[in-house]
Amino acid sequence: MLNNEAIKDICKQLKIAYIDDLIETSTTKQKEYIYEVLNAEIEGRKRAKLSKLLKTSNIPQIKTFEGYKFDEIIFPSTCNKERLISLEWIKNKENIVLMGNVGTGKTHMATALSIEACRKGLNVQFFRVSELVETLVYKYNQGNIRQFRNRLKKNELLILDEVGYVPFDKIGSELLFNVISECYEKQSIIVTTNLEFGQWSSVFGDTKLTAALIDRLVHHASIVSFPGESNRLAQALTNQK
Repeated sequence: MLNNEAIKDICKQLKIAYIDDLIETSTTKQKEYIYEVLNAEIEGRKRAKLSKLLKTSNIPQIKTFEGYKFDEIIFPSTCNKERLISLEWIKNKENIVLMGNVGTGKTHMATALSIEACRKGLNVQFFRVSELVETLVYKYNQGNIRQFRNRLKKNELLILDEVGYVPFDKIGSELLFNVISECYEKQSIIVTTNLEFGQWSSVFGDTKLTAALIDRLVHHASIVSFPGESNRLAQALTNQK
């Protein structure tokens, strides 16, 4: 049976005051109707917020964990499938590094985690890292890099997809380093990469900057390995057969 406290709790969520007298004098059927109306408003607000978060997140396409295969993924002792999907690590300002072969599901996982974060009402920004660096350099040359970086600081989660595919020049590397440094212990980052850390200097150029960047990134991070073969290649070969 619906009690008065259930309605009062939902009123608090909606920040609606001064209806206690109405609840006290209402019949059971009236209370049920009031609760259904207020709950519909709660659900509508959640859907509207999710739609807005997804729109502003720059997530390239909707991919979830439905049907996702974890069979060949290797988790570290600090993390497992359940903890990863729970997003507890975002609450702790920790990072996730998804490292492994091309086509093994890293970007899919990063995307699914981004959508889970949006569902929890968190601000997310998803970047292919080469495009982020290109934007950073453009903003730097235009003289409004600070405003862009301030926008990045408003997100609880940043995704840097495909580190290692395109090398950066000195300015680009330094600007990306600054973004990662500003996230340190304040925001969470997901990185996807096909390169082991020892190869990152080929992307960032400067070995000292690369070492400092990796140090900040992995200090509070779980490194998830993807050692399998390309799913896309396997699918293409299957289609040919």
